[in-house]
Amino acid sequence: MEKQIFLEGIDPLEFYGVNNSKIDLIKSFFPKISIAARGNSLFIKGTEKENINFEKKFNLILDYYLQFNILTLETIRQILMDDSVVLNGSTAEEKDILVFGNNGKPIRARTPNQRVLIEEAQKNDMIFAIGPAGTGKTYTAIALAVRALKNREIKRIILSRPAVEAGERLGFLPGDLKEKIDPYLQPLYDALMDMIPAKKLEEYIKDGTIQIAPLAFMRGRTLSNAFVILDEAQNTTINQLKMFLTRMGLNTKFIITGDVTQIDLPSRSNSGLLHAMKILGNVKSISIVKFNKKDIVRHRLVRDIVEAYDLYYNEKEKHRAEDKTKEKGKGGE
Repeated sequence: MEKQIFLEGIDPLEFYGVNNSKIDLIKSFFPKISIAARGNSLFIKGTEKENINFEKKFNLILDYYLQFNILTLETIRQILMDDSVVLNGSTAEEKDILVFGNNGKPIRARTPNQRVLIEEAQKNDMIFAIGPAGTGKTYTAIALAVRALKNREIKRIILSRPAVEAGERLGFLPGDLKEKIDPYLQPLYDALMDMIPAKKLEEYIKDGTIQIAPLAFMRGRTLSNAFVILDEAQNTTINQLKMFLTRMGLNTKFIITGDVTQIDLPSRSNSGLLHAMKILGNVKSISIVKFNKKDIVRHRLVRDIVEAYDLYYNEKEKHRAEDKTKEKGKGGE
């Protein structure tokens, strides 16, 4: 009795091992079954009972690879020798892990406010994550989205950014529309490539399970059964952000991230993020998580840079206030 097992979203070179070492190890545990690997398909031939037993064991290996994004010869050996291998973490440290990135890298909250973001995402459907660069706002949000997709809580991930120029205009950039826009979306691709194997990510993007698009592409849509993240929201206008927030459909979670100190709009007062924070702060099921300099997880210099800029602008604001006071004093003379 022959049966075909299709390995969806699996990179055969990674899964089978160098010189087929991993698949050869699997074969050694099932000497009575003929096993042939061809591309993304595995062909097995044995009795019905033998095939069922093989599929049970093989699915454990497959589940492990899909969850942890890594598969070693030792892991295969352990799974095939012991039915009680548990895939899900059980210790307190393992439960803190959001997802396992490529090569089994555990991705977890690294700062108190990242943990707050995770907790708020469990309680509320719309979260604003506000704070300076390097605090992991977007990275944590994307990890939450990937976890929800892996757990089949939602059917798709939608990531968006406003295409606002910081010193250059789209029309002067080379290439077609996609080539002009992709640089704005690259940070979102970078985070996803940390968490999902390249081949699987390519399939997700191709079939629409993961969509990465500029904010303008959201107009007229209803986003249901999805985890939706809007990054760099400080660069949305009031009308743009209102349009985006009202796209929310059933079984959908929204996380809006932004840094109010990096507004690239012509007028700071036009920022949709600043406006939304003022009027939505007391709405039930909407929470605002504020990150600060202590949450910065990039190079230590990033924190120093942020502090230096804050000091500069605070001093500037102080001098401006003093000048206004002096002018009023002169006017009263």
